[in-house]
Amino acid sequence: MTFELTRLRAVVLALAMLLTTALLIEVAQPAGADAAAKKTKKKKGPKQGPAGLKFYSPPKKLPTAHGKLIWQRKAGGSVPLKSAASTKLVLYTSRSTTGKQIAVSGSVSIPKGKAPKGGWPIISYAHGTTGIADKCAPSRNTKGGVADPYISYMDPLQNAWLRAGYAVARTDYQGLGVPGVNHPFLVGVPAGRSVLDIVSASRQLGLKIGNRYLIAGHSQGGHAALFAAGLASSYSKDIKLRGTVSYAPASHFKEQASFLPGLTSPNGLTALATLLVRGMSISYPQLNANEALSDTILPFYPQTLTKCLSELAGSDNLGGIAPSELIRSGYDMTPLNGILEAQNPSVTTSAPILLAQGTADSTTFPFLTDQLDTELVGKGDTVDYKKYEGVDHGGVVAAAQNDVMSFFESRLPSGK
Repeated sequence: MTFELTRLRAVVLALAMLLTTALLIEVAQPAGADAAAKKTKKKKGPKQGPAGLKFYSPPKKLPTAHGKLIWQRKAGGSVPLKSAASTKLVLYTSRSTTGKQIAVSGSVSIPKGKAPKGGWPIISYAHGTTGIADKCAPSRNTKGGVADPYISYMDPLQNAWLRAGYAVARTDYQGLGVPGVNHPFLVGVPAGRSVLDIVSASRQLGLKIGNRYLIAGHSQGGHAALFAAGLASSYSKDIKLRGTVSYAPASHFKEQASFLPGLTSPNGLTALATLLVRGMSISYPQLNANEALSDTILPFYPQTLTKCLSELAGSDNLGGIAPSELIRSGYDMTPLNGILEAQNPSVTTSAPILLAQGTADSTTFPFLTDQLDTELVGKGDTVDYKKYEGVDHGGVVAAAQNDVMSFFESRLPSGK
């Protein structure tokens, strides 16, 4: 009897110990499971964007901060750069002229191979004029499309940047590509913010992109690049600008407006000038295009929202009208001049600038870039001004490539 009792007690004690252990495990498990779930959630990749043109329609609720990735997907068509390991389409947040949160599209390419310690250095590229219509956005480009000649000419140079070990981010700019918002063409602040915010957003792709970057831009993009450089230190403190390349930047719009009466032969400058009026009126609604533009121009004005520059500059469109016929006779230019003057890219920046200009440029006149160089230096900027003899507006990017690569490597070595 004593033996049986002792045995019974041992069984009861063993069961009690098992129950206690099970209870402890059960109590501890939910906390561990929650931690694992949170850890798994943190490791989840960036949100996949929808296919087709739906990619460009942002969700109703945007992230509250600028430079945040909304979603991404693999780029297709003619957008991927051949020397890239991968190219992603991105939709990210930026801030408009008034400070409103806005979605902006673009693309990000990374080099082949292993990222260096600290991540890939990145070049944020600001493109030249394509137009204001959404179909003109570089991230929506198609081979042989209406905007292709104004986009693909940069591919060889950007492929060279990738081979040298730099990631490449290419913003579309605010309002270009994303429906419902018009592109404030050549308005400096929103363009500069677009250039900066894509760098911050690219670092959320999980592609090992570092926090040090360079800026480069041509024509309209040269203007945007300089505005971005001027905003960099106060606007995007999570990333560090090391230098800016500005090829033939658009500048001194007020002075250029004064030349219009003397340009009496039809040419493509009329299309650019009309786009400029549209761009200014988007950010400055007090500018009334119906009052400013002549009756010769106004019938074509709605097409600035539906056609790209290649179409608008045709002889059957605005390109068939002389620039002297742009502004309505008797129009008071004072309000427009004030707006134009505010867009001159004579900024202050602590990072060095490489300014490149062709002497045969008939779109961005060399004497205007000479004047801009003087203004930038006068503000204390470090500027290396390179002029290329006999080179036109489009040719300056290729002519300057050796100098640009040396500038990139000296300011931000790629690690390759």
